Amino acid sequence: MKKIISVLMAAAVVLGLAGCGATKDDTAKDDSVLRVGMECNYAPYNWSQADDSNGAVAIANVDNMYTNGYDVQVAQKIADTMGKKLEIYSYEWDSLIPGVQSGNLDMIIAGMSPTAERREKIDFSDNYYTSNLVIVTKKDALADVKTIADLKDRKIAAQSGTFHLDALTSQTEAQISELADFSTMFMALGAGTIDGYVAEEPTAMAVCEDPDYGYVALENNSTGFKVNDDDVSIAVGVKKDSELKDKINAVLEGFDSDAQRELMSKMVKLAPSEEE
Repeated sequence: MKKIISVLMAAAVVLGLAGCGATKDDTAKDDSVLRVGMECNYAPYNWSQADDSNGAVAIANVDNMYTNGYDVQVAQKIADTMGKKLEIYSYEWDSLIPGVQSGNLDMIIAGMSPTAERREKIDFSDNYYTSNLVIVTKKDALADVKTIADLKDRKIAAQSGTFHLDALTSQTEAQISELADFSTMFMALGAGTIDGYVAEEPTAMAVCEDPDYGYVALENNSTGFKVNDDDVSIAVGVKKDSELKDKINAVLEGFDSDAQRELMSKMVKLAPSEEE
């Protein structure tokens, strides 16, 4: 959670400078450049930092700021394979799809799930990560929980307005708390008012860099929650009927689940902490 808090603080700087991402990206399109949009504030998928350490890439529309994370490294892999120079632009979330639709961006690589609603507006590549829904808890506090059936009568929270809450409510007999955001859930966990909360595995991995915390490693549609694949997967977004879709999929063919998990684990460890 220290990582999440620090990234949110950095995000305030980035968003204040970048606005909706239109400050410097109005130049004529260069076919040798791959222009990728992301928020630059969603660790471990993407975050902002002050230098180019650990393979970070300059944010093209924010002076003297860089971005790194899982999305950044996947974007670099795609750009390198295509023989293009990578440029990353910081966009507010709601501006990413319009950015691709307008042609200001070539693609979105931003931890974005390819939901049916989004597919009506843009096309998506194959998935480049699929996450399990897990339960974050104090270390070993839910050691006896092996499946979601074992959550019966446990005090479990989920974020309001999310499919996490819907799944928890409809599929378990837990004592459910609906809380506003992940920071609130983390504080409730620390205070002992809940036994755990629902999160996607990369977020849980980041929280559990703190040795006082752990997570129940449930497996979707098996020991864990029944979920729609689109809700727990992320894919690259491109303009409707773009030829880039097939090129991206060709790159992703060689990026299997083991490689994805290895990269995610590396990015979780690199994500900035509160002290940095």
